[in-house]
Amino acid sequence: MINIPQNSELLPKGPADSARPPPASQVRYRVLGLTFLMAFLMFMERGAIGAAAPTIMREFHVDKISMGWAISAFNWSYALCQVPGGWMADRFGARIILAAAMAWWSVFTAATGFTFSAFSLAATRFLFGMGEAAAFPAGSRALVRWLPVRRRAFGQGFQHSGSRLGAALAPALVVALIALSGWRPVFYIFGAVGIVWAMVWYAYYRDFPPDHPGINAEELAILGTASSSIPSSVRRVVPWKAILRSRDLWYLSTIYFCYGWVLWLYLAWFATYLREARHFTQLGTGWASLPLLAATVTNVVGGLLSDRWAHRWNDLRRGRLMVSICGFTIAGIALLPGVLTASAITAIICLTIALAGLELTVSVSWAICIDIGGDFSGSVSSVMNTWGNVGGAFSAVMVGYLATLFGWTSPFLLASGLCLFSALLVSRIDPRRPATELPIREYKTSRSIPV
Repeated sequence: MINIPQNSELLPKGPADSARPPPASQVRYRVLGLTFLMAFLMFMERGAIGAAAPTIMREFHVDKISMGWAISAFNWSYALCQVPGGWMADRFGARIILAAAMAWWSVFTAATGFTFSAFSLAATRFLFGMGEAAAFPAGSRALVRWLPVRRRAFGQGFQHSGSRLGAALAPALVVALIALSGWRPVFYIFGAVGIVWAMVWYAYYRDFPPDHPGINAEELAILGTASSSIPSSVRRVVPWKAILRSRDLWYLSTIYFCYGWVLWLYLAWFATYLREARHFTQLGTGWASLPLLAATVTNVVGGLLSDRWAHRWNDLRRGRLMVSICGFTIAGIALLPGVLTASAITAIICLTIALAGLELTVSVSWAICIDIGGDFSGSVSSVMNTWGNVGGAFSAVMVGYLATLFGWTSPFLLASGLCLFSALLVSRIDPRRPATELPIREYKTSRSIPV
């Protein structure tokens, strides 16, 4: 038997071997993973205050009303600063803005551990919300050049699934940490982790893929023209006139207001609903995490379905809207038996299905912001997210009044109606219609032009 040398240098190379290109680098997935971790930490830090609230109230000697006002300071600053945060991401790039935003809110997360009264807590949470407001608009903007069009909805879904996972895991983790070391160290730990993330993001991310030292030509080819740089001689001006006149954006913002209202019904009140309406014990209210765990999965599934259908049908509009229509319809229908059934177990199952259906729509909404916003998707998504958080703020207040005056069935019936209304309204959106372009006759000659 003849032994043939296996040294590759001694073997002749065929044309196929010499022409085979190297595999594409995987920088885009690492960037996506960092944005997932950003959303995860973001909602872990949000969830920490809710889990620590009973302990803080006892230490500060405040009632639920005072504590509610202190915590709500976050919601209002978060909503008010969405547009400035999105504008800065478009103007200065997601690399610096997202790192600065994470560092800002991590500092005030840690500062929460130094508070000593309801007023100092409210001030800290207000400043916390100001920093966090830039997170999702800048996170959305960060993916514009790092994902091809056919993967945008998946990218948004994967990014936002981190937030739902963080919200689901925060209560158990925070309670365990409080038992070990008290409530103040929880905020010190979360603040320190956020600072580390900010440094890693700034060191690794680049606003333009060709500038990244780890990317190769094969990955740039996958990203396509979206990865190209903008000449430094061109001044980037956000075309607010065009953005605010986009009917698609206002349809989307109305839908996201409804989405925010229903989401915060779960985030702020679901555990209370389980205790008061379904008579669960305090331990039993842990079931409140089940819908959020399901939402973690459907965030990703919604994006995958939208991208796949858009590619299969060669129709971006159909691929985007079909997922949203299905998601809102599932949510609107499942909410009804969920709140009307006499069985607590059936209620949990149906209400979990309802939130899972609702979360199918999230990745599509944010992908549409990229579709119609392009390089200005940070500003476009900030408008949408502002209205989503206004809906959430109203929900936190209205649900309390509705449940008190009319019983727990009424807020869920209203939520069902909002979902079904959204399923109808979303059909009027066209993601192929840019939100950053005015009719030609309305452009004026200027050295500062939108790009």
